[in-house]
Amino acid sequence: MKVAVVGSTGLVGSEMLKVLTERNFPVTELIPVASERSAGKKLSFKGNEYTVVTPQTAIEMKPDLALFSAGGSTSLEWAPKFAEAGITVVDNSSAWRMDPTKKLVVPEINADALTKEDKIIANPNCSTIQMVVVLDPLHKRYNIKRVVVSTYQSVTGTGKKAVDQLMNERTNGFSEDMAYKYKIDLNVIPQIDVFMDNGYTKEEMKMVKETNKILRDENIKVTATAIRIPVMGGHSESVNIEFENEFELADVFETLSKAEGVVVVDDPSNQKYPMPMDAHGKDEVFVGRIRRDETQPKTLNLWIVADNLRKGAATNAIQIGEYLVKQGLIG
Repeated sequence: MKVAVVGSTGLVGSEMLKVLTERNFPVTELIPVASERSAGKKLSFKGNEYTVVTPQTAIEMKPDLALFSAGGSTSLEWAPKFAEAGITVVDNSSAWRMDPTKKLVVPEINADALTKEDKIIANPNCSTIQMVVVLDPLHKRYNIKRVVVSTYQSVTGTGKKAVDQLMNERTNGFSEDMAYKYKIDLNVIPQIDVFMDNGYTKEEMKMVKETNKILRDENIKVTATAIRIPVMGGHSESVNIEFENEFELADVFETLSKAEGVVVVDDPSNQKYPMPMDAHGKDEVFVGRIRRDETQPKTLNLWIVADNLRKGAATNAIQIGEYLVKQGLIG
């Protein structure tokens, strides 16, 4: 199967190449795609060397699947052109997520909605993905009423420039090239993406709207605060969930332990709980610090961690591809 990776030289694109290899995705020919500036560069994949091409050249090469991770403007311009050529696109940007004609997919939850007609499939926001993977089995069991989430997000979510800023500050005390308005090392920035008219950031509102769409339930109320922290390896989330129905903690543990793609790490007596350094390079979503909220009934607190470049981006996109192959929707 011919697979194009659009944005193959970026952080997420590079991770996609790694995940395609690790998960043994049936790639017969890789088509690495980037801007005119990067076209002609060589890229190694599974022991073979491939030449980076422009999006137009990639369309002419007729891939079966195109994994996009090159930003919203590139997706808006090029995804429809790939789709018109009969190529199925899985897009990692925010461009198509809230388009009512496009599916927003986390395979463990709603891949069953996909059909042959879906030529542009949206990959959700990284912080949304890890949260809904945990929320979905709980929602099915207890019916979620309201979610309050605070995120603690890795600099890798911003990209290479942010990683370089952090490492320069850590090594030299300063960085000449700034991804953020403020220093990030030894600091916390309570802003991810731009501010909206309601005082929330775009990132926070993505979590609100995407959760409803993925869980196929507009009645779930979500409020979010998204924070950038000087960490690499994964995003962490403190989540407070109010249910319609009562729960037993033992049952919550059992439900999450059986959930696809979820690993429970919760042993306070031995100080075991999920951390970004342990989630780094892994495809699962880790959950711990599971406890009842003692201030109000039917409410749970927990802590969710996942590698934002993997399950939060590359892995989820490739899992969508795996589902399409398995169901005979591509190839």
